[in-house]
Amino acid sequence: MAWIGFLVWAAVGLFFIVLGLYLIYGTRKTIFGFWANAETFPVEDVKGYNRALGKLWCSYGVIFILLGLPLLAGQNSAYALISILGTVFATLGLMLVYVLGIEPKYKKKSR
Repeated sequence: MAWIGFLVWAAVGLFFIVLGLYLIYGTRKTIFGFWANAETFPVEDVKGYNRALGKLWCSYGVIFILLGLPLLAGQNSAYALISILGTVFATLGLMLVYVLGIEPKYKKKSR
């Protein structure tokens, strides 16, 4: 029965990967917001910004799926802590890469 939990976990990870692929290969002319319910900043290169964000989401999805592998050990396994804590740190890393890497690179400079 542990595989059911992993399948749900992997489905969420696949959602992140599909979102990333949509941003990388899509023809969207507007920028994709990273933060929920927040105004997006002006971007100089919309296509480059969306591609960078898409790569970030794809890599997060792969890491998220890999972090779900310990769930296959069973519901009451101590390995589940790896999944939980790993997801916390992966999400913090996702935010750091965005704030320190993507946002400053693509934000329109005020003149």
